[in-house]
Amino acid sequence: MSTFLSYALPGIPFGCTYAIVAMGLVLTYRTTGVFNFGFGAQAFVSAYLYTVLTENGVPVGLACVLSVLVLAPVLGGVLDRFLFRRIAPTNTTAKVVSAVAVSVALPELVNLVFGSATRFAPPTLFLDPGRVYLHVGATPVNGLELETVLVSAGVVVVLSALLGASRLGLTIRAAVESPRLLELEGIRADRVLLAAWMGSSVMAGLAGVLLAPQYPTLQSNDYAVLLVAALAAAALGNLADIPLALVGGIVLGVVEGLAAGYFSPTSVWHTGLLPAIPFLLLALLLVGRRKMRALEENEDPLAGCDPPPPPSITLTRSHELDRVIKVGGRILAVAAVLSVLTWVPGDWGFALTAGLVYSIIFLSITLITGLGGEVSLCQATFAGVGAFAAAQLAVHQGLPILLGAVVGAVVAAGVGAIGALPALRLRGLPLALLTLALALLADNAVFPYSWAGGPPVGLVVPRPVIGSLNLATTSTKGFFVLVLVVLVLCAAGVKLVQRSTVGLYLEALRASPVGAESLGINPSVAKVLVFALSAGLAGLGGALYASLQQTVTPADFNYELSLVFVVVVVTTGVRTIEGAIQAGIGFTVLQQLLSYLPGRWGSGGIAIVLFAFGALTYAAHPEGVVEYEKRVWTERAERLLRRDQPPHDGLVIATSTVGALEHPGADDG
Repeated sequence: MSTFLSYALPGIPFGCTYAIVAMGLVLTYRTTGVFNFGFGAQAFVSAYLYTVLTENGVPVGLACVLSVLVLAPVLGGVLDRFLFRRIAPTNTTAKVVSAVAVSVALPELVNLVFGSATRFAPPTLFLDPGRVYLHVGATPVNGLELETVLVSAGVVVVLSALLGASRLGLTIRAAVESPRLLELEGIRADRVLLAAWMGSSVMAGLAGVLLAPQYPTLQSNDYAVLLVAALAAAALGNLADIPLALVGGIVLGVVEGLAAGYFSPTSVWHTGLLPAIPFLLLALLLVGRRKMRALEENEDPLAGCDPPPPPSITLTRSHELDRVIKVGGRILAVAAVLSVLTWVPGDWGFALTAGLVYSIIFLSITLITGLGGEVSLCQATFAGVGAFAAAQLAVHQGLPILLGAVVGAVVAAGVGAIGALPALRLRGLPLALLTLALALLADNAVFPYSWAGGPPVGLVVPRPVIGSLNLATTSTKGFFVLVLVVLVLCAAGVKLVQRSTVGLYLEALRASPVGAESLGINPSVAKVLVFALSAGLAGLGGALYASLQQTVTPADFNYELSLVFVVVVVTTGVRTIEGAIQAGIGFTVLQQLLSYLPGRWGSGGIAIVLFAFGALTYAAHPEGVVEYEKRVWTERAERLLRRDQPPHDGLVIATSTVGALEHPGADDG
């Protein structure tokens, strides 16, 4: 029994750590109706400011006030005023995409402003972490652990009272369900939600400041991983019950403590199962609990007031302008290819080749999100599956890399189909959460193993050899042509799927799942098929990326890239093939241009921030910022064309006739 307690009790403070974030997630979801993927990023921002202030001699109390009670609510007010207030309560996709963009942008903004220097753990708030304050049995409890437990208990009391049966709690919940209906009662829903966002952001700031001393260094990745672990705790209460979130966090911490104690550090259970516990638990809860599957279901009685998204500009522009744009686009494409093969410098040729590879991966997002209507946060994981499968076959089995890429795409498609099975009953937010859990599961429990992601230094991947043509040269011109051909074939395949019966089924399911099922459409078959096709495309792109780079590591396909991929494609246009191609090329070209800037401004962080800001407009322009600008300029061009064209002869005759009828005898003279 003493051994059991010695393993279980140290897990309680870690469980309280999960519980603090879990309660913050519950607070945000219950008070704003948004599952805030950016909660961890907000916590990181407050923790970073707290760390910087204490490093520069600011007292701990003042640093905490500035980080938690000043910066955090201001940040929450900005997010509400300029972002989430503009999203309809029923627009799940827009809320997910916007929150993902926040989670991507905030850490990069911090690095751009303060630099990427290592920040070490800041001091605790009020208890000494090096002092043992009490013993539970034979287990000592230090100041950091006791502080976490005490603050967690205080938070659960305050939040339970706030969101209980009080009038404020009822008003907030009404504002979440239908702000327009609440305003019919004379209550300013926007002010209620602003207060809720500021309060939940204070909770994020408090969580960030409390969590920072528990890690040796301050890293945004720790907060993102912790977010999913805390979500597993919050899921025990269906993202609605504050006390159950506390219990769930503590239980999860105790289970991890017991697993860490009883499993040998060298066993596969310790290295494989222990990191995967939170993600497996979250996946089980999402699939097994009906209330978790029903998250984000439409409960707004005025939801029918929301207009449908606009159609693609390619379907509405005039025939004359469409012909000019298509001919001009083909001329520009040919000129660009000839330029890469002749005078473009080698570094730019490499960047443009990488852009084509990214375009293949981004076409998978066009399938799953643009056509299927679902947000997948594990597309980089599928790309990694294809890359590692192709690399392992090429390195250890001597298989030609092109054949290995095809096999890798098939393996990724199989993994995508298997991953779709537990998601058959999920849509919207639950599906996005499940794919994020799968991505983190691969990062922590699959890719680190040598049989999957290779050794820590990475796998050396060869370039293709086609007959007597060896593409393993310092120049990427041959590889550029190869990837271009593959991209054209993949784009043709995606267009075929869009126009096929499968594409029509997916469009019907996205518009009305119940109506589509009433017509005999099987949603399970359609979802498995689109997941498999999407994962296969991503796997093929990942294999080509590995061959282009000639080395690949698990860091090349971590979950953060999945978030970035979604943000980039949504900015340009997630519903069209040309949007995916523009996203791939634009992403690499922008990074190449920024590389000429000095210092940290020359990193890829600015490119990610710019695309994230573009994705923040998804609610207003679900077709994408680039697609929206194309619409604006197309309409201007059509107005100019109409102005310059002479009136039609029939129109002249009709006008003359009308004039004669209105002014009889005008021509008698």
